[in-house]
Amino acid sequence: MSEPQGSEGTTQRLPVIDKATGPDTLDQSASAADYEPPPVRDGEGGRAGRFWSARRIPAAITALVIFVGAGFFLYDIASVRADRPAMRWRRELARGLAERPLDDIWVLVGAGVATALGLWLLVLAVTPGLRSVLAMRRTHPDVRAGLHRDLAALVLRDRAMEVSGVQSVRVRMGRRRADVRAVAHFRDLDDVRADLDATLADAIRGLGLARPPSLSVRVRRPGRKG
Repeated sequence: MSEPQGSEGTTQRLPVIDKATGPDTLDQSASAADYEPPPVRDGEGGRAGRFWSARRIPAAITALVIFVGAGFFLYDIASVRADRPAMRWRRELARGLAERPLDDIWVLVGAGVATALGLWLLVLAVTPGLRSVLAMRRTHPDVRAGLHRDLAALVLRDRAMEVSGVQSVRVRMGRRRADVRAVAHFRDLDDVRADLDATLADAIRGLGLARPPSLSVRVRRPGRKG
């Protein structure tokens, strides 16, 4: 079998595989396949949003810092109330803040660090996190399920290895797109890519994700040894 010119062949458009009609029909090209998720059946409800991270480590660090700082200040206030002199570090801090101008470099650095930490905590508070977990379609209003991106990539890789002519596959699963890089050691590259588009699109539907990612497939020949 003769080898086609070029190793990627990403500019040649393939014919659409007319296997089904409706929302599951693929609109395939040489390197990508876009499709719509299956329609929601009657009885399936609930919005499948992202999972929120508990953020235990940032919360524990913030609570520890506030606890230590509040403990020092409460001890110092109690000492002053008991007619004892204030702690030396508080007197030095108050004197330094009173004497240093606002445009001092250390004042600006401290303000910048405090602002950055505050913004970081605000971002953590208003964002879900857990980007590695993909939300699945909710078939019951009271049940939520998620699939780890690494496991989804492993499923796509196993399905891609079942295609005839595929020697190796590398899958990078994102939240919006699945990038598949395959090496084909025989068969025409366009035929292998068309089979991969159909097989992987069916595999993505089978994952049951609430927001199925778009599919990007590239196929090349193995590199020459020596």
